Amino acid sequence: MTGTAFAESLFTGETLAANVALTHQDGVIDAILPAPTLPEGRRFIIPALVNAHDHARPSMTSFGASGMPLETWILRSALGTPPDPYLAAAVSLARSARAGCGAVMVHYTRPSGTLPLVDEARAIARAASDVGVRLAFAHAVRDQNPLVYGDSAPVLTDLSAPARAAVEEMFIRAPTPPSAYVELVEEIADAIGGPMVDVQYGPAGVQWCSTPLLEAIAERSAATGRRVHMHLLETPYQRAWADQTFPQGIVRHLKDIGLLSERLTLAHCVHARPDELALIAEAGATIVTNFSSNLHLHSGLGPVAKAHKAGCAITVGVDGNALDDDDDALRELRLVQMTHGGTGFERTWGRAEFLELALRNGRRATGAPGPGHLVPGAPADFAVLDLDVLDRDAFMALDPIDLLFARGNTSCVRDVVVAGRTIVRDGVPTGIDLPAMERELRGLFRNNLPRFQALKAAWPELERAVGGWFRHACCG
Repeated sequence: MTGTAFAESLFTGETLAANVALTHQDGVIDAILPAPTLPEGRRFIIPALVNAHDHARPSMTSFGASGMPLETWILRSALGTPPDPYLAAAVSLARSARAGCGAVMVHYTRPSGTLPLVDEARAIARAASDVGVRLAFAHAVRDQNPLVYGDSAPVLTDLSAPARAAVEEMFIRAPTPPSAYVELVEEIADAIGGPMVDVQYGPAGVQWCSTPLLEAIAERSAATGRRVHMHLLETPYQRAWADQTFPQGIVRHLKDIGLLSERLTLAHCVHARPDELALIAEAGATIVTNFSSNLHLHSGLGPVAKAHKAGCAITVGVDGNALDDDDDALRELRLVQMTHGGTGFERTWGRAEFLELALRNGRRATGAPGPGHLVPGAPADFAVLDLDVLDRDAFMALDPIDLLFARGNTSCVRDVVVAGRTIVRDGVPTGIDLPAMERELRGLFRNNLPRFQALKAAWPELERAVGGWFRHACCG
């Protein structure tokens, strides 16, 4: 497979080059050469973006999960359990690809229940292959605290008998033994792992995972080198629970049990403290910030600039909850940079520096090869942007990276190439019929909703009981 892309400007990941032709063969960049003449239409080539934390699911807003904190949002999102894991993943991954992403982490928190878990992982991997993105896959596991961060009995007692029955049927499960989980991950890796798929361990979060489960994951990760992807300190209630449960410090606890290492990626860290950021930086772990998701769920802004200055590896994820519910990774990059890039004349990072570090750390977190630089010998993973859209007035010569961070969004993405394969052409995914799949998936969701009628009926009671627990009983 060979190809050539022309651009008025190209960002290698380190520098800008003008008027070039990028050639690639068999998934690898051959050369970046001067191009005295260019085709009509101004283009800007950048390394393919990375969506470093996502869940391969539709927008939960469509299921009434809007304007609420994570602690009730996550329960409400059960209404959006995918009726078909392949379709749900393909639609989500194609939307990420359309926004310029070449690699996506799927922290798979809500299986459909229609297939054995290994077969469900196969369906997700097939969706990624059809779309053409690199996939990091972590089957999320939890073995405690299904409703609140503590004993669920007071919440269940507060419900009527029909509501309690519906809630117990949906959320109360026998915990997965640690040994069974790590063996399942290895089985999944044997089934789908490969050059385009990196299988990782996926503890849902410390508040949802017992210490024996986290210890088993840490031990197996150290023995195999397999990466670990998990949530940490996303909400103020998780902060309060952590302080009560681990007075020595929750990040110190992760270090003590061997989980805190360069193999660990931590999503959110909205409520991480300076001493915890220092430990994360010392270990070489990665933090994925999910800015729009944090806004939607009222979780907070997060100490992203402080984490960067402390030496933490920072990258960006969409978390299935972008600002406009559109999986726009370009806009997400801009929001993080604008919010955390500094005030006045003081800057946290330059724009090109921020783009490079988000790409480099994102590729490491997802197991994608190399730092994402567009140089000969590197993977042919890049996005072609429409410079005429970014520079709509064309009054004078401007830095295209400045234009990207001022105006960039999915609408300026023309082509996306991953491992030498064009997975988006003229703004349209090539591997699947996205509009047709979206229509089919919507129909399946509508047909599936009656399955959750008991939970919908119980929702007012459940929301009130859980909200009351977190307001009055949470975390001591």
